[in-house]
Amino acid sequence: MDRTVNRRNFLGTAAAVFPHLARSQTAKPRKPNLIFILADDLGYGDLGCYGQNHIDTSNIDRLAEEGMRFTDAYAGSTVCAPSRSCLMTGQHTGRTRIRNNSSPTMGRVPLLPSDLTVAEVLQEAGYRTAMIGKWGLGEAGSTGVPTKKGFDDWFGYLNQGHAHNFYPEHLWDNDSEIFLSGNRGGARQQYSHDLFVERALEFLDDHSGEAFFLYLPFTIPHANNELGRFTGDGMEVPGYEPYAEENWPNTEKGFAAMVTRMDRDIGRIMTKLKQLGIDEDTIVVFSSDNGPHREGGHDPEFFGSRGGLRGIKRDLYEGGIRVPAIARWPGQIQAGAVSGHPWAFWDFLPTAAELAGSTTPGNIDGTSIVPTLLGKEQSEPGYLYWEFARGGNFHQAVRKGEWKAVRHGLSEPIELYNLEEDRSESNDVAIQQPVIREEMADILSRARVESEEYPLPRQQGRATGFREKKPTHHA
Repeated sequence: MDRTVNRRNFLGTAAAVFPHLARSQTAKPRKPNLIFILADDLGYGDLGCYGQNHIDTSNIDRLAEEGMRFTDAYAGSTVCAPSRSCLMTGQHTGRTRIRNNSSPTMGRVPLLPSDLTVAEVLQEAGYRTAMIGKWGLGEAGSTGVPTKKGFDDWFGYLNQGHAHNFYPEHLWDNDSEIFLSGNRGGARQQYSHDLFVERALEFLDDHSGEAFFLYLPFTIPHANNELGRFTGDGMEVPGYEPYAEENWPNTEKGFAAMVTRMDRDIGRIMTKLKQLGIDEDTIVVFSSDNGPHREGGHDPEFFGSRGGLRGIKRDLYEGGIRVPAIARWPGQIQAGAVSGHPWAFWDFLPTAAELAGSTTPGNIDGTSIVPTLLGKEQSEPGYLYWEFARGGNFHQAVRKGEWKAVRHGLSEPIELYNLEEDRSESNDVAIQQPVIREEMADILSRARVESEEYPLPRQQGRATGFREKKPTHHA
């Protein structure tokens, strides 16, 4: 497939912002600032505003109280790198460049010059762009480093494996590798998450007078998988406060402490926006890159991280891809609103383009959700599609309306669930709904574009939409 993109066909110059963005009829219109905060492996049920009762997430909960909470928002994938690729490119995993954490033929796959990102769209529209945290879409010296994909400034980890270590000996500052003296020789004095927050606050201080896009893909609450392999506790955090005295396993104290640390720092960011007088000019979006993990000794059942959904990270059931999502924009997004509109990470690019007054690019799968954010009527998406190769099988899922289909191999039967009646995907109704089943089979067969980097696994049998089987029920 020729992915070459002619930007002049779709990148408009920064247009006048919509009238509703002006703070008064006489005030000079200002493009809204955009901050996208991405948690790492945070489950649907890990926040108080989504039903969590044990972990303090009061600042994030306040975002929901002052903005819109989504009940049916989806990550781009069920693991790190492809989820972020979907967020950046506006394409689902059947078309985005990076479809898994590594390629069976190439290892780490970088974004190419032809892969347009949301940062490039906003940069072209006059935004100052920054990324602070975990990238995962291009190694050093490749075409996929952040400074080649639309970010004026960036600080953090290029490699998602490197990001497992919260006390790294080095990080990347734009295109320079910097060494952290406080972490040399096994010392643990410079916690990377804390460094990210300080850099974010500095960015806000330096660029509050201009329109900006700040992408904050934090590494919390991902586990340090390497540490957990040896100690059984991979939830690497400076201290267990405020849960040190709880009668919980240390791993779970660490998990809760990581989530609350992130919550504390989101509160600091929101305070900074108010201090700088740009709170009403700034849209803040919060979400997670996939469902909860079972890594570093953490048990996702301990705090009910799945939120009653089936599956976890690396599954295409709802627990692996449905994520918490909140959007806040004072005076524009109704405070306390709750939306059941289904959307996924690839919808962010066209949403950001519309907010910036820029032309939405072609060759994407996403649709702007600005009408939903502003409380206006919006049509349902045609369908949402995911794919993920794991264990020698090619897993696929699609949601259309209330229907969700899952298939665990090209020659495997389709499972079908009605999410309005069965959000836990406990009752497979594929046999009872042959028309819907075949419609979903057709989508699964045509949604993807072939990829040299991610060829289909070799499997026995032919691709088929359905094979007779008994209905299954899952707890």
